[in-house]
Amino acid sequence: MVSVLVAAAALSSAQRLPQGGVVWRLRVAHHIRVGFLVDLPEGYERDPKQKWPFILFLHGSGERGDNLSKVRVHGPPKEVANGRKLPFIVVSPQCPDGQIWDTEVLSGLVNELEKRYRIDKTREYLTGLSMGGFGVWELAAAMPDRFAAIAPICGGGSWIKCWMLAKTPIWAVHGDSDPSVPYDETRRMVENVRKLGNPEVRFDLIPGGGHDVWSAVYAGDEIYDWFLKHKRQ
Repeated sequence: MVSVLVAAAALSSAQRLPQGGVVWRLRVAHHIRVGFLVDLPEGYERDPKQKWPFILFLHGSGERGDNLSKVRVHGPPKEVANGRKLPFIVVSPQCPDGQIWDTEVLSGLVNELEKRYRIDKTREYLTGLSMGGFGVWELAAAMPDRFAAIAPICGGGSWIKCWMLAKTPIWAVHGDSDPSVPYDETRRMVENVRKLGNPEVRFDLIPGGGHDVWSAVYAGDEIYDWFLKHKRQ
């Protein structure tokens, strides 16, 4: 995969990097500066007409800041850094210090990415861990018609917004011994979405699992295969 470092800010410009990456400066909500990684799939440059599945990954609270190397610690960006070839455009933004994921900023970012990369809009997926898991529930509820499937890990959210997720395929994961985020946070969300008649809600409660159950999930194939089974109609 081709890795691209991107910074989003108030001005629109681009700077070519020596290694072939691009630093973009984009206008997003609130004029907030947001750094993010873009990992392009192998073969992206070969066919200028081909569109690709897209994963938006939201990291946890420990990776906040302005050092994008921290975003490579977990999840799909870690897998890519370790040499894994994922058949997705993977975008991993970095939340600023002292903040939580802002749905308006993220939705603005996705809109800009759709303009600049060949993203298949029927195959956009959302996943994240811990603070990012909370962000997944929030962003999916704010953009209920955008993502073909979501996978929040060790997160939670506002059950009041669950009605917005009644048609979204969901695969939630949590450890039953998580000392940081009680698994009831995920269980409550899952139960409420199921009550609304969502036909595809999977909840994996990992026996003895602590906070870091995400490493095994992202290192495996199943989550990526599961994403690719879903297309937004």
